[in-house]
Amino acid sequence: MAASISKTLTRNLRFIEFLPLSYTSSSPSLPRFFTASSASLLSSSNNPLPNPSPQLQHQGNQRGIWSKLFLFLPGAITFGLGTWQIVRRNDKITLLDYRKERLAMEPIPFNAIAPSENSNTSEFRRVICRGAFDEKRSIFVGPRSRSISGVTENGYYLITPLVPISGNADSVQSPVLVNRGWVPRSWRDKAFQFSQDLEETKTVATSASLTGEKRSFWRFWSKEPQTNEEQPSSVSSVEVVGVIRGSEKPSIFVPENDPAAGQWFFVDVPAIAHASGLPRNTVYIEDINENISPSNPYPVPKDVNTLIRSSVMPQDHLNYTLTWYSLSAAVTFMAYKRLKPRKIRR
Repeated sequence: MAASISKTLTRNLRFIEFLPLSYTSSSPSLPRFFTASSASLLSSSNNPLPNPSPQLQHQGNQRGIWSKLFLFLPGAITFGLGTWQIVRRNDKITLLDYRKERLAMEPIPFNAIAPSENSNTSEFRRVICRGAFDEKRSIFVGPRSRSISGVTENGYYLITPLVPISGNADSVQSPVLVNRGWVPRSWRDKAFQFSQDLEETKTVATSASLTGEKRSFWRFWSKEPQTNEEQPSSVSSVEVVGVIRGSEKPSIFVPENDPAAGQWFFVDVPAIAHASGLPRNTVYIEDINENISPSNPYPVPKDVNTLIRSSVMPQDHLNYTLTWYSLSAAVTFMAYKRLKPRKIRR
């Protein structure tokens, strides 16, 4: 029933479209419904929809341009990152060449360095230092891993002040912090145990001396001079061939140093010098002596080749450059394919 009514209406509307407007309006044989419908259809065909304003057209065009440019934004960013890696590679090559040039120079006596020179201007300069190690003020920095015969072992860097020797003109004139090299974890444990035992011994000796003085008051009336039973320990002179270095630049994953608890995770020269009772501008030297005694292998000095290596070498920067440029080409090609008009198949 509904289908027959639809077909009838469609046939009548097609017939009315070909009739003039005057006829349809004056013809009595047609119902008012059809005449009104035909009039509305004819008026709508004669009066098309109004065009949008020029301002709306301009806004639409701007939105289209910005949307197209946004598709090329990832390609521009990746291209910039690749170019930045090229700049970083050139800077790294210049830095490593500077280190090689400085390390190739002959070592000079530490006292020959002018006091006006700081660690920044004289960094990576090889020097010869003579003095005595103050073992009591040693500091362990770490943990630092070291591979020995394919086995990785955790340990620490041992930093000890090298102090002047009285009466020795060849010794350093001011204390120097020396990174003597890598030592196993057992060294740190023994050092802590020794320091605790030493403190306990001093406490017991002090209390015993006070008790003895109270009981033996006759010493005040004795005419014999009192002699100190503790004899001064002999100072052994050492020679260190090292490289002047500065503080380390830790990553965001390295914890902060805790001098109060004796926890040192990275080398902070001013802080270590202050904790050792030295001036903050104390020079810091890394021992690179290659003459290691088989009977006394520790501490293990640093290898010179490690000073001309970096965590990211120039070849790595080149690989990063190729990666970023490849990504830039890929995303740019995808944006071009997205904006390219498609061919309509017939």
